Amino acid sequence: MGLVASFFGQLCGKEKKPEEERHLRANDRSFNLTYQYANNAIKTSKYNILTFLPRNLFEQFQRLANAYFLFLMILQVIPQVSSLSWFTTAVPLMFVLSITAVKDANDDINRHKSDNQVNNRIVNVLVDGKLKNEKWMNVQVGDIIKLENNQFVTADLLLLSSSEPLNLVYVETAELDGETNLKVKQALTVTGEMGDNIDALAGFNGEVRCEPPNNRLDKFTGTLSLNGQTAALDNDKVLLRGCTLRNTEWCFGLVIFGGPDTKLMQNSGKTTFKRTSIDHLMNVLVLCIFGFLASMCTFLAIGNAIWESREGSMFVAFLPLEKGVDSSLSSFLSFWSYIIVLNTLVPISLYVSVEIIRLGNSFFIDWDRKMYYPKSDTPAQARTTTLNEELGQIKYIFSDKTGTPDSEHYDFQQVFHQWESLLGGNNREDRESGLLMEPAG
Repeated sequence: MGLVASFFGQLCGKEKKPEEERHLRANDRSFNLTYQYANNAIKTSKYNILTFLPRNLFEQFQRLANAYFLFLMILQVIPQVSSLSWFTTAVPLMFVLSITAVKDANDDINRHKSDNQVNNRIVNVLVDGKLKNEKWMNVQVGDIIKLENNQFVTADLLLLSSSEPLNLVYVETAELDGETNLKVKQALTVTGEMGDNIDALAGFNGEVRCEPPNNRLDKFTGTLSLNGQTAALDNDKVLLRGCTLRNTEWCFGLVIFGGPDTKLMQNSGKTTFKRTSIDHLMNVLVLCIFGFLASMCTFLAIGNAIWESREGSMFVAFLPLEKGVDSSLSSFLSFWSYIIVLNTLVPISLYVSVEIIRLGNSFFIDWDRKMYYPKSDTPAQARTTTLNEELGQIKYIFSDKTGTPDSEHYDFQQVFHQWESLLGGNNREDRESGLLMEPAG
């Protein structure tokens, strides 16, 4: 597929060469546009109006039962094999596909809404010597933006200056690495001297040469050229998208990577079709049913061949065979006829039942009061209805004693191990009975 896409890209003149080095100039959009860098808009949705139907059908037919009923419907079009109308298979198959497609469409609409919400956030951008409110999706590589305390970092930025002494800023990287402790970043002295002087920032024309977009969160290499001098850049000079500015009144940054080129989006990858362990189990069960069905049809087809050779000639007078059809060919056609007649062995409704259960489970997650966080008025939200049953299925726990816990108080509640439930408690009886797990010394 990659070779085909590359061929058509070259044929249409849209094939983009891999980026080896990023070169940009501050406050010079016309210069930066010549490199055709990506803007700051992101896209996490899977479908659009044109691709939804073919792509969703392709994903659904990866389920063996759906592929089987499609094959069955094709068989029913053949008059020599089918004894039933193709409508008897097409209607339930279309119903199953429609139910799943509606659910997938609803999930993807929510992704589109989330993308639009992020892309339409407002940030201060330095344009023509003035700070203007711009949407995140309109920010370009080479723009200088201003961030204020508790704001999300718009794109991957080269830190220029800040309100703190020594041009320090403090960022929270919880969305990147899960750590809530603040990290310190520091701007270069040569850029930190500009402070919040809009005229000096508007006249800043430094050129940055750095590594191409990649997913390394802990590494950055590059240089800044300004007034004939070159300064080295490392990860401590860069603010990554997904971070939150903390304990810093304001800071200014130069956009290096935007949108899909940011390290956060480089790590997220493309939205793919994910199948859970239950999906794999259902495919295995359906395969077993296929094997049982095939063995039954083979046994019946052999019986048909034996009957045709021994007794069939007696019925040719009023049930004549078509020309060129002997007992062996009749047995072969009978095999596929039995496949059609016994199609009810394959439970196509099983997938619909599972999808309805997943949908209902997502509502229970949204309504769970114990998962509501009142301080920020944040309820639990099931962002997808595909992977609900995978929650809480932990095979391994790797733990070290580093890091700072948010709270020093922990109560053991309950754990399931090999279908046995161990209940937690705080009384002496629980400890003596072994139901309460004592912390290791």
